[in-house]
Parts: sequence; C-alpha cells; structure tokens
Amino acid sequence: MPDLVLPPTDRPKQRNNPLASAASAAAATFIQSSSLLEDCRRRSSQIGEERRQGIRAIRPLLRRVKRQVLDPDSPFPPTGLEMRERGHRRDLEAGSGRRSGDSDDSDSFFSTFDISSTKNAPVDRLKRWRQAALVLNASRRFRYTLDLKKEEEKKQTLSKIRAHAQAIRAAHLFQTAAGPVNGTVGAPTPKGDFGISPEELVDMTKDHNLSSLERYGGVNGLANLLKTNLEKGIPGEDDDLLDRKNLFGANTYPRKKGRSLWRFLWEAWQDLTLIILIVAAAASLVLGIKTEGIKEGWYDGGSITFAVALVIVVTAVSDYRQSLQFQNLNEEKRNIRLEVVRAGRRVEVSIYDIVVGDIVPLNIGDQVPADGIVIAGHSLAIDESSMTGESKIVHKDSKDPFLMSGCKVADGNGSMLVTGVGVNTEWGLLMASISEDTGEETPLQVRLNGVATFIGIVGLTVAVAVLLVLLVRFFTGHTKNPDGTSQFKAGKTSASNAVDGAIKIITVAVTIVVVAVPEGLPLAVTLTLAYSMRKMMADKALVRRLSACETMGSATTICSDKTGTLTMNQMTIVEAYVGGTKIDPPDNRENLSADVIDLLIQGIAHNTCGSVYMPEGGGEPEISGSPTEKAILSWAIKLGMNFEVARSQSSTIHAFPFNSEKKRGGVALKSRDSQVYIHWKGAAEIVLASCTNFMDVNGHVLTMDEDKMMYFRKAIEDMAARSLRCVAIAYRNFELRDVPEDEALLSKWTLPEDELILVAVVGLKDPCRPGVKDAVELCQKAGVKVRMVTGDNLHTARAIALECGILGSDAEIVEPTIIEGKTFRALSDSEREQVAEKISVMGRSSPNDKLLLVQALRKRGHVVAVTGDGTNDAPALHEADIGLSMGIQGTEVAKESSDIIILDDNFASVVKVVRWGRSVYANIQKFIQFQLTVNVAALVINVVAAVSSGDVPLNAVQLLWVNLIMDTLGALALATEPPTDHLMCRPPVGRREPLITNIMWRNLFIQAIYQVTVLLVLNFKGLSLLHLQQDISGRATKVKNTVIFNAFVLSQLFNELNARKPDEINVFKGVTKNHLFMGILALTLILQVIIVEFLGKFASTVRLNWKQWLICVIIGFISWPLAVIGKMIPVPKTPVDAYIKRACCCCLPTPPADKSIEMEGLGEKRDEDGQHNV
Repeated sequence: MPDLVLPPTDRPKQRNNPLASAASAAAATFIQSSSLLEDCRRRSSQIGEERRQGIRAIRPLLRRVKRQVLDPDSPFPPTGLEMRERGHRRDLEAGSGRRSGDSDDSDSFFSTFDISSTKNAPVDRLKRWRQAALVLNASRRFRYTLDLKKEEEKKQTLSKIRAHAQAIRAAHLFQTAAGPVNGTVGAPTPKGDFGISPEELVDMTKDHNLSSLERYGGVNGLANLLKTNLEKGIPGEDDDLLDRKNLFGANTYPRKKGRSLWRFLWEAWQDLTLIILIVAAAASLVLGIKTEGIKEGWYDGGSITFAVALVIVVTAVSDYRQSLQFQNLNEEKRNIRLEVVRAGRRVEVSIYDIVVGDIVPLNIGDQVPADGIVIAGHSLAIDESSMTGESKIVHKDSKDPFLMSGCKVADGNGSMLVTGVGVNTEWGLLMASISEDTGEETPLQVRLNGVATFIGIVGLTVAVAVLLVLLVRFFTGHTKNPDGTSQFKAGKTSASNAVDGAIKIITVAVTIVVVAVPEGLPLAVTLTLAYSMRKMMADKALVRRLSACETMGSATTICSDKTGTLTMNQMTIVEAYVGGTKIDPPDNRENLSADVIDLLIQGIAHNTCGSVYMPEGGGEPEISGSPTEKAILSWAIKLGMNFEVARSQSSTIHAFPFNSEKKRGGVALKSRDSQVYIHWKGAAEIVLASCTNFMDVNGHVLTMDEDKMMYFRKAIEDMAARSLRCVAIAYRNFELRDVPEDEALLSKWTLPEDELILVAVVGLKDPCRPGVKDAVELCQKAGVKVRMVTGDNLHTARAIALECGILGSDAEIVEPTIIEGKTFRALSDSEREQVAEKISVMGRSSPNDKLLLVQALRKRGHVVAVTGDGTNDAPALHEADIGLSMGIQGTEVAKESSDIIILDDNFASVVKVVRWGRSVYANIQKFIQFQLTVNVAALVINVVAAVSSGDVPLNAVQLLWVNLIMDTLGALALATEPPTDHLMCRPPVGRREPLITNIMWRNLFIQAIYQVTVLLVLNFKGLSLLHLQQDISGRATKVKNTVIFNAFVLSQLFNELNARKPDEINVFKGVTKNHLFMGILALTLILQVIIVEFLGKFASTVRLNWKQWLICVIIGFISWPLAVIGKMIPVPKTPVDAYIKRACCCCLPTPPADKSIEMEGLGEKRDEDGQHNV
C-alpha cells in the first residue's frame, strides 16, 4: 500500500494581508484534507483500527474548519478560554448572568442606565443604554466605551486566525493517522551565522512538522543550528542578540497608531449644536458684512466662530492628553516580564526581548511567550484554546513538542527552545490584527449618561421654550432696542434685518442647549480614571479594567492571601528537625551522617522549580525560584549542596509539580546505581500523615511510632504558633521494574505517596510587612472587613492574623471566625452563606475554597475584592467584584483573570486602591454638584429674562465661555483631586446609592437659588442699583449685562472651591497642594479679565470700573459663608432622587422592553441607610 502523502501548504513567504493569507491557507489545507479524508475512507478497512480512530477523531475538527473557512459568521459553541474570554456572554444575554447585578425592577428611564457591573455585561444591555442616551456628539461621548462593532470584528478576526491553526492541526492529525509522510525536507539552508534559514524555521514550527524536526536532528540538532546550548542557553551578548533579531525578527508586532490631535479636533467639532452655531455664525457674518460693512459687520459672526473654535481646541487637547495616558498604561499591561536562561544563569527580561534560540523555563500558569519546541517537561500540559478554540488540554512530549505563542501552561513544568517570534507566529498575526483597544464603559459612566440625558431633556425643553418666546416677541414687535424702539416692525423692517434678528435668537437657544446638555459629564469619569490610573501606578497598582477603579470604592470586604501580601515574602529557615531531632542552628551538620545529608540534598536539588547559579569568579550563589524554594535551596547550600553536581548524580524519571490542592510536590529519581527514589516535599502535617518511618541522625530508618508522631506534631504546632511556615521533606524507595517504561504511561503515572520516610521538618519565617497592621486598621475604620485566606495551617494563620490585626484577641479565635478550608467546603450552600459572614481567617484552604467563600459573600450582598497569585486562583479572581493579582509572584493566568495587578504584592497597596476607588466616586460627585449649579442658574436666568423682557443677559459667546469653564476646565480641576484620609472615614460607597446625594442637593440649591436671585435682581433692577439710569446712550444696558456676566462667572470660580469639599466646612484644606486646580482657577480668572476688559467687541461686553468689579467679587465671595451656613442644615435620609424618579417615570417615555434582560432584577440593592439587601 503506498504511503499517504500530504502536499505542503502553498503559503506566501511575505504576508501583506495576514487575514487573507490565513483564510486562504486554511481553505487550501481544508481542500487537501477533504481529498485525504475520502482517500482514508476508501482504504479504512486496510489501515487498521488505530488509523480509523484517527479519522473519526478528526471529522468534527474538519467540520469546524469547514464552517469557519466557508462561513466565518457561522456560530459554533465557544469552548475553553474562548468561553472565559466571552465572559459567559451567552448565559448573560439569556438573562441568567451572575455578574449583571442590574436592578431592572421596571422598564423605566432610570433603570436603563442602572448597570451595577459592566464586567461581562450582556451586549443587548449595553446597546440599550446607548440608544436611550441623549447625545449631541456620539463620536466623543462614546469614545471610551466598548466599541460593539469593533468587538464583533475582533471575534471574526480571531475565528479566522483560529481556523488557520485548526487546519494545520487537521493536516497534522491526518498525517499521523494515515502513516509516515514521504521525505521532502532536505538539509537546512544556512543563513548568516546560523545553520538554518528563518523561512525553514517558520515553516517547520507553524506546520508542526515533526518529520522536519527529526531531519534537523531533533531538539539537539536544531539547538546546534541556532547556536544554543540547551543547558546554558544563548550567550546573551548584545551583538548576538542583535544578530538574532535582525535575522529571525523581534518578538513584537505592528500596532495601530493612536489617534492624532487632528483626529480629536475632527471629532470635537462634530457636536450637533456646535455645527448649528457655526452655520448661524456664518449666516450672521454674511448678513453683518452686507448691512454694516466688513469693518463693523463681522464682529457678531466672528466672535461666535472664535468661541466655538476655542471650545473645540480646548476639548480636543484635553481628550488627546487622556488618550496618551491610556496608551502608556496599555503598554505597561502588555509588557510581561519572564525568565530566560542565558550564559548559564536565569535572567528576567521583557517578553519583547525574547529572541529565537532562547531557552525559556515554563511553569504552571505561565504564558508561552513565543513559538517553540519542548526541550524537556514533566507532566507538561498546555491550554491551546486561546489559539484553537478547543478546550482540550494538550500534553506535550517528544511526540508532540511544538508550542504556540499565547497559550498557557495548564499543568507541570518544563523548558522550551524558542523557534519563532513576533509576526512569524500565529499569535503575533492575531495581535497585529486586533491590537487596537475597543474601550470599556464603567458603571459610573453609564449612570452619568443617564444623568446627562435627563438634564439634557430638561435643557432642551427650556431651550425650545426660550426659542418660541423670543421668536413670538420678536415678530410681534415686543422686543425692544436699548433706545426703546421695536426691533421688528411688520412691513418696515428689511428682510435681512429680520433674518439677522431671528438668527441671533436661534443662536441663543442653541447655545442654551450647549450649556444644558452636559456632554462632558460622562467623560469626566474617563478623565478622573485616567488621572487615577496614572497616579495608582506610582502607588504600585496597575489597572487592567477601568471599572475596577470605581468598584473598589464600593468594596465591603477584602479576601487577602497571607504569603507575600500580608507578609514580606522573604523566607528564611530559622528552625529545623533533621534525623528525628532538632538541630541548632538549623544549618549545623556536625551531628548528621553523610547518608542523611546526601538524601536531603538529593531531594532538595531535584524536587524544585528553582535553580542555583554559581558565578565563575566566585561570590554568593544566585538563587531563583519562589521564596519558599529559595529559602530551602539556600539552607541546602549551607549544608554543603553543590546544585549542579547533585542534579548530575541522578536522572529525573517523572515529576509531580507542587499542587495547591494537595499541598505537596514530588519527583521520582534514578541514581547511578539504578536505585529509584521518590522524594516528596510539602505542607508538614500532610506529608507527616503519609510517613510510616523516619530517618535518624545516623541514617538508620526507624519505625514512626505514636510517640515519635506526637513529637513531630508538637514540633509543627509550636513552630506554627510562632507564625512559621512548616515544610516536611520525605522519601521512599521504589522498584525500578515497577516504573512504567512507555512514555505515554509514564506521563500519567501517579507517584506513590504512602509509606514515606521522614527526613526533615523545617520552619520558615516570613515576617509581616511593615505598616500592614495600620493598613488593616484603616480598612476596618473605613467599613471594609479584611479576611485572610491562606494555604498554611490554622496555627500559622492565627499567629499572623493576630500580628496583622485581623484578629483582635485570642477571644476571637473560635470557629467559624477561624476555620479550616475542608470544614467550610463540607457545609451546605445556605450554611456557607451564614458562616462566611463571620469568617476572619481561613487556613489550609484550596483555591476552590476561596471561590466558594467569594460566592457566599457575594450572595450575602458584599462587594468582594480578592487577591490571588496562582493559576488555580483564576476562578476566584474572575468571580470576585474586583480581582487583585500579584505582580511579583502572580502567574500570567492569574494576572489575565484579574482587574488590578498589585505590582509590589503589598497589602498596603491594596488599601491605596480602595482610597483611589473612593476618590473617583467623590471627584465625580464634586463635578456633578458644580456643573448642575451652573446649569440651573444659567437656564433659570435666561428663561425668566426671555419671558419677561424678550432679551437674555447672557449671549451666545458668553454662554460658550461659561460652558468651557463648567465642562472641560471644571472637569480638569475637580476630577483630578487627589484622595484624602477623610475618604477612609466613610462607609463603603453603595453601588446603588444615588449619584446626587441629599447633601449635594442641599449645596446645589442653596448656591443656585442665591445666584439666580442676585442676578435676576441685577437684570431687572440693575440700572438703578448700579446708578446707571441717567445714561440714555444704550451703554447702561451693556454695563448691566456685563456686570451680570462677570458676577456669574466669578460666582462659579468661588463655588468651584465650595465643590471641593461638599460635606466639610474648610474648603481650602489641601488646595495649595493641587497645583492643577490652582492653575485652572488662575487661568480662568485671567481669561475672564481679558474677555471683559479687552474683548468687548467679541463678547458684547464693556469695560467695568473698579467699583463694578468689586461688586462682582463681593457677589461671588458671599457664596463661601453661604456654603458654611448651608452645611449646618441637616438633610433627610430618604434620597431626593427617589421622589424625582417616581415623578419622572410617569412623564418620560419608556424604553422598549428587552426580553433578554427581563430576569436581571435579581441583583444587589441597598436601602436608604446604605445597607445591603438581596
């Protein structure tokens, strides 16, 4: 029977269009694979059962590839990481999502914008609030929200790239099922200083061509071609690294450029009202020049044009600066740090600095940084679902050694040889295609869109009313000139003058809309988040998800790890029991026999993920690994271990890496005399329970009787009570004939863990971090309960909890305040909910216990923040309201599942994140109070004046300047206030508490009523009050209106200081430390003086004398003592917005019902006092 030959894929070497190339390659492979399938079917009876199984296994895969290549839009079930990437969106869209938490008690206007968590929110819900929002400039308003269209395009791109990977895999499996492939690969073509060309390397890696690898001499031969030492790696010299990057490429991919300033200018002027103003200004300019000549006639139209241009430029520059901050933060998120072996030592490098030929150690939870080939591995399993969409975990060995960039290490450990980087990998092509950030909205942003829409509807109604009143008064002759004559006389006023008057009226009405519709209100969230994220970086917190900043302000409980978070993660062995007796100091080997030391060193050297590098010129050894591994390796070195010699004297048969579920790890070794030893290391009491013997100081194996067992248990308890982490080291002999010989069976072999011989028990000291007790106390004062969840035993956990202040006294040390993981796990769901509320410390917990605790607390209505660093912590991090991963010890899987990365692994940094979260919410409330005050005052003044006199005291240019103060400059000043300690004296911010609190309503109405009253008095009685009634030249009215305009602007400047501290008397506290706030106040004041004194033609103002300036300053100044008096007025507990909602629900239109979210009313609520209800 002839061999089945698979024709090579005709792939172009240069990919100008990666998507087209990927799709065409997938299609070509599919066609080839289809013909092979028919061939295999015809000969299935001849090729045996094994090959028939291979064909049956590949059919579903081909059907999947066929659907995807021929119909990319065809939906098929998401699997694996793809499901996690979609955030269980199908379930959420069905209305059963656990994360929505959205109260949808009625299809009211307000419920549309009430989304408590946008993390994995249903797409229909996100579309719904966008459709309900009143928006004047959609491109600007929705710039920092999730781009739903691009998100869909991203999914399609991902599917096409995956189809290519699926097709390659299909071809590979057919080749394996049908038999060996005829040899078509010759000797590699040398290029540059290396023995293989980049094209050959890429072809072999992408096609997973095992026969090519074998012809190149396997991993060893390929390493020689790449000038790599499989033990020591590449030399790591700058010239060598540069040569490798020039020939094989760098581990980067082309990124789409960010928006330029011109793009922001283009988007800023697309505001509908600004366009209308520009058109009105152009018409006014033409009419003015026609009637008054170019010298005087261009002022009205030109001044509006200039004001609009100023608004556009300031808005665009502010937005551009925000985008640059987000770009910088995104770069930080992409820059993964990992270890590589160069010149015999492990060094930490950026993922962008990986080069072809590098040796990369792989451990559970790591991301595969580039395409490569497995050198060696123990139980190495890779989750390839991010590339293939298949949830099946793929075990890697010599039969399937190819690794794809972007995949995750699901289990085991090993090392890889890098063979492809950057755009020479499927992951690189994928990232180059979808690298543009599609944004993300936050719950506060959505709610503010609701507020802006409500205010906008009111403002639009007012503007229409003003427009109608002014037009009716104008065309009926009731609108007067300063000299008392009518502006319009039927049959006498020229058409151009009538049109000019109508245009001025329309301009005023449109400008009222500009002021009334607060477009910048939702964007203020983005501004304060951009500012907060940049500052949080300095506080060692990298925000991966914007909404986490807000949610952290609502956190009611923090479930924290112990090691490295509450403690310093600097472990040292301070106590040791070796040979059945305590040795003091712990590195004293005088009374220990050589057999004991040899066995101890053998187990430590092999049963570790760490390494030891001895500098050639002497000096201190460089130890890498986890803190626990480093401490044990350091102890072994003091006992006389030579790491490389110890590892060379035995070979590893099989390894069981440390597992957080079993709390131990083991390794099977074969010594030079063919003896097999199985070494175990892990949690002391767990390993001790498996021991039936122990080794004494002379190397004799003795039976572990009850007395000796109690002796070791007492030693462990004593060490744990002194907050030491206890680790036991044990071994057992094993028969070589019982070790599986087949590689497949060996990879699944379970190491024997019974009848162990105890060699040593050590106690590791990890001191508490300085300041952690104060941080815990600050959390408790702020109403945030800190719970410690640790894998250590209860005695160690209790000692650390007392030291950190999580437990106040020994009196609290009773169950369930302190509980063991297995006890909590055994409870029913309802019992867990009851017990979870009381837990302060959970010891000997597994990642699943942490997940159960998070779920129970969330069901009780808590907003839960969780810290985690391991791969198995990913479900808990994803389940929590805020997932906090550790930047130093955290795995890439944990980081990707988290919302915020704590860069220094310090609990104090977690508390700083809480402060920033509360600061975000507080700053937005300050801005809302300030903006609504301006809105109410400006609208009421213009409406009353228009209805009563047919004229408005604040014209278009003046209102645009007020809008600039209120919108962009106000947001910059108030949304960038740094957090204060006062924020931590409040209870957590309820996610369903009203944005505008009763305190804010009180402050807002007091200031608005004062401003409206004073300015209306000036409008109607200003001529007499300012002693201007004798002036009949028309200048008196201009002076009066200028005083009104000037007093109004200065009132906003003084009120901006009031808004800094809505609930504090001293509004000046810390103001000088906020240089941006002071600068904006000074800039606004200087520009106001220039507008009044020097730009009279543009702003329709006249110069004021010092008395009139003094009057304006006094009017503004009075707002300060008025605010102090107002803050002494008590406010009711029932939120004002509850009454507003009831009134408005009857008036506002009801959005269309959405059946997909009818069941979303099961989320969290709070009552009037801020307490949780479920």
